[in-house]
Amino acid sequence: MTAALPNPTDIVLEARHVAKSFGRTRALVDAQLELRAGEVHGLLGANGAGKSTLSRVITCHIRRDSGEITYRGAPYEAHSTRDALRAGIVLVAQETSLAPDLSVLENIFLPELGRGGRLSYATLRKRAGEILARLGHEHVLPLDQEVRRLSAAQRQLVEIAKALALDANLLIFDEPTASLSPSEVERLFDIMSRLRSDNRALIFVSHRLEEVFAITDRVTIMREGRTVANALPTASLTQSDIIRHMVGQEIGSVYARQERAEPAHSAPTVFEIEHLAAAPAVRDISFAVRRGEILGLGGLVGAGRSEAAEAIFGLRPRQGGIIKVDGREIRPQKPADAVKSGIGLVAEDRRFQSIVPDLTVRENLLLAHIGQHKGFGLGYAQRAQRMAHLIRSLDLPADRLDANLLTFSGGMQQKVVIARWLLLEPKILILDEPTKGVDIGTRASIYALLREIAASGVAVVVISSDFEELLGLSDRVVVISDGTSIADLPAAVLDEEKLTLLAAPRTSTARNTDFLKQLTRDYGGAGIWALLEEDEVICLGATQAPGALDTGLHPGRASAIAATHIPAALQSRVPQFVTEAAGDRATLLLPMRSRRGNDLGWIGLTLPAGEDLPPPELIAARVAALHAGD
Repeated sequence: MTAALPNPTDIVLEARHVAKSFGRTRALVDAQLELRAGEVHGLLGANGAGKSTLSRVITCHIRRDSGEITYRGAPYEAHSTRDALRAGIVLVAQETSLAPDLSVLENIFLPELGRGGRLSYATLRKRAGEILARLGHEHVLPLDQEVRRLSAAQRQLVEIAKALALDANLLIFDEPTASLSPSEVERLFDIMSRLRSDNRALIFVSHRLEEVFAITDRVTIMREGRTVANALPTASLTQSDIIRHMVGQEIGSVYARQERAEPAHSAPTVFEIEHLAAAPAVRDISFAVRRGEILGLGGLVGAGRSEAAEAIFGLRPRQGGIIKVDGREIRPQKPADAVKSGIGLVAEDRRFQSIVPDLTVRENLLLAHIGQHKGFGLGYAQRAQRMAHLIRSLDLPADRLDANLLTFSGGMQQKVVIARWLLLEPKILILDEPTKGVDIGTRASIYALLREIAASGVAVVVISSDFEELLGLSDRVVVISDGTSIADLPAAVLDEEKLTLLAAPRTSTARNTDFLKQLTRDYGGAGIWALLEEDEVICLGATQAPGALDTGLHPGRASAIAATHIPAALQSRVPQFVTEAAGDRATLLLPMRSRRGNDLGWIGLTLPAGEDLPPPELIAARVAALHAGD
């Protein structure tokens, strides 16, 4: 995806020796940046390194104390964000800055609403539709809906659409993928590639190194307010090189697993959700978590994962379902009820759902304790020992607990929010996008902490749009699509490609399931859609005619091939009917691929072995035609 490096003479923006302090905190010390037209430039660094501060200096959200910036060959002396917008410089922020009471349409064209003259809403609606179509979300964002009613991921998409509406020459994407699923990230990267091809300059701020290597041409790396690596070609670097520049040391595997005294699969069940319903996003979700287990909830943005967590925690009304803790049914009507039952929730949107901006680090850290504390005073002393342990394990600044939390980086804020719940020593901890906007070093410490608390017996539920994170951290993954839990599988049998296929909206997989139904209507028997490994099979879909012989496969479940009723066919994988050893079943298995050659699994048809079997070539032609037009 990375393009050839642009001509060195096409320098759009250059920053030299930029410095910025907030009181006694030096956010930027000696920041350098060189940005060329027609490139995607990665701006990297750990939380607090100065990336966002430098981005906001460029867009005039804050004024630099010293240093020089040139833009298009001339000194850049813009005095306001409006000046930056007029110059064609736009920031897509990590924490969105939208007008919550205005509609999606009005937010996309917010800068135009402040200009004189009459606006044609019909024209704006048409332009918005074109922009959202380019993003692949023309049906996801309702243009007339108030932004306050959108999820964090949808608000991020509005922010991106607003930047594209300005037709800017220099776009700064500050963690734009933090709330996006892998397929949505790919769509965004396609858009960024087109913008690069139009000779625009893009700055891409991300903590996900795999994204950095996928989309950037060059990178600049910052540490403690200084530029430690300036405009290096991405192709010349490895992940280890970048991490070493970012944190000043090597980091081992962020997903390193610990040995457990009691395997999670043999521990007692602590937390059970049965047929949870919370309209409109949650239709029928079920899962169970054992003591000491880390369960991942996988799915695309909008699948209903966050809404399910809110319904469990009493933040969203439920229309149905059973919630059990230690085998006892609970009915939380408000968060206090959930907390009393031993449930903690680290919400997705840190800024709006978890932080009280005017409070200090200590006060934010002890918020949940205050809600639970009974008696006179604040009762801080009873949590002192536990708090000291968490401060050490999470590397929180013990000498700055009375500073305002907003003066800290996003990663440090997230640590405080997680520590808040750990102070209460919950039985169940639900974390929604726990490493959103967090650097690799902080992610490693959060993962280590989650494994530590799981090893202590806490049941942990992790919701993440980062499929690599979900698979690396979880013991099991429950896949949610369109508000319904559709698969419950060990993380070890999955990879990102399989998880993406499982998580696809039911509307996009309907073609395959409808095809299975048509096969069984035409020929009888049982139809399957499955992913095949050497010794295992994951069933994605299954249909069966009345009285047909069972294949032993069930949608959303992984099975050992030898344990199914069609092991010979699953092992041979030849394009003809294979009769099983018992002589009662014959199965045809055919690979299914998209027009681009992507693996979409296998289609199978099982029929009684003694009957006349249809020509395999006829069915193979129908399978080949299924996705030929994609």
